[in-house]
Amino acid sequence: MIRKMKKEDAEIFYKMAEQFYASDAVLHPIPKKHHFDTFNEMMRSNVYLEGYIFEYNNKPVGYAITSKMFSQEAGGIMLWIDEIYIMEEYRSIGLGTEFFNYLKTTLDASIVRLRLEVEKDNERAKKLYKKMGFSPLEYDQMILDLKDMN
Repeated sequence: MIRKMKKEDAEIFYKMAEQFYASDAVLHPIPKKHHFDTFNEMMRSNVYLEGYIFEYNNKPVGYAITSKMFSQEAGGIMLWIDEIYIMEEYRSIGLGTEFFNYLKTTLDASIVRLRLEVEKDNERAKKLYKKMGFSPLEYDQMILDLKDMN
């Protein structure tokens, strides 16, 4: 089952976010403060950031975070799937597919594109994303962390 994240999910989210950022699905860990800031923002408003909990037999076993932005290239609002994490023992049982189907059936018509990023070596995730209709985007991404410029 996929459901929206609630205030009562804080500790569950923090624990799973730490597991995600300790895994090889990401390039590097992030400060714990970022988990707290993210959760607080998800609880403050759903205007551009939302969180989801994945449950299996009524037990939280994963989460996802999405954010919205307007994309001129896409011609409307794009939903960025920022993070998807499922505990190892619950992978490959259909939760990822369930999440994408949930999004496709619950998103409003203003969302015209879904976008995500995946580690180059994460073949398992790539297989799921291709199955769900995603295709590679031929852009290299670049970032500039402004908080590091001081």
